[in-house]
Amino acid sequence: MAPSKKKHVRSESCVIPGGFTELSLQFSSDSVSQHKLYVKEHRVRADKSSRPLDRTLFVLNIPPYCSKAVVTELFSQFGTVHYVELCDQPGSSQQTEPTVSPMFKPAEKQGFNVGYIVFKNATSIKAAKSHPHDVPLVVSTEQHPVKTGVQKWIQQYRNSFISTDKIQQVVDSFMEDYDKRKEMEAEQQRKEAEQQQEDEEGWVKVSRGNKGAKARPYSEAANQRTLQKEIKKKKRKELLNFYTWQHRKTQREHIAELRKKFEDDKQRITLLRAQRKFKPY
Repeated sequence: MAPSKKKHVRSESCVIPGGFTELSLQFSSDSVSQHKLYVKEHRVRADKSSRPLDRTLFVLNIPPYCSKAVVTELFSQFGTVHYVELCDQPGSSQQTEPTVSPMFKPAEKQGFNVGYIVFKNATSIKAAKSHPHDVPLVVSTEQHPVKTGVQKWIQQYRNSFISTDKIQQVVDSFMEDYDKRKEMEAEQQRKEAEQQQEDEEGWVKVSRGNKGAKARPYSEAANQRTLQKEIKKKKRKELLNFYTWQHRKTQREHIAELRKKFEDDKQRITLLRAQRKFKPY
C-alpha cells in the first residue's frame, strides 16, 4: 500500500466574524463535551474606565462555574494576569461602585458572564488569540480542582457563615471611626462657639474663616433674639378683626377709651385751675 501523500495540517486559531477568536473550554481532562469561549482585544475608545486598551482581553460566554480565580488560572498560561472583571453584560468598569462589606453584599447572579482580563504585558493578548482552537483549556485539574453541583453548594453554604470574631472586628473598626468623627465635630463646634461668643455689651466677634468658608456672626443667644422679634412681628401682622362685628367692637372700645381719657383730662385741668397752677401759655 502506497504511503499517503497527505500532509499533517498545523493547528491554528479559529477566527469568527466580528473579530472574535474561538477558544475551547473543557471542564476536566476526561470530559467529553466542550464549551466555547470567544475572545477579542478590548479597544473601545469611549470606555473611560481603568482598563488599558492594549492589555485587556474581552471574553464572551464564560460559564457560571468559572469564577475570577478560575479565569485567572486559565489565562495565566498566556502571561501574568493583572486582574479579572466579570459582569452580566458589557459596560463600564465595576471599580467605580462603592465598596460594600462582604457581610452585607447581596448574592451574585448565577449565569453566563462576560469578562475583562487585564494582562501585565501586551504580548499576552496575541498569545491568547493565537491559541489553537482544538486544544481545550482545562478548568478543573488535580492541582486546582473546581467543585460543582452538590459539593459546590455545600461549600457556598459553609462559606456563608461568618465568624463572630470577624464580625466583632468590623464592628469595632466602624465604632472607632464613628467616635473619631464625633470628636472632630464636637471640636469644630467648640471652636465656632468660642469665635462667636458675645462680650459684655452684646457684641459678637466676627472672625475671618478659611478660604471659601462663610463666617457666622450670630451666636445662639442672638439667634433666639432674632427669632423672638420675628414672632412678635408676625403677631402684629395677624388679622385680628376678620369679621365685621369684631371690627365694630374694636371701634366702640377705642371710642370708649378716648372718652374716658378725655374725662380724665378735664378733671385734671379743673383741679389745676382750682389750685391756680394752670398755665396754658
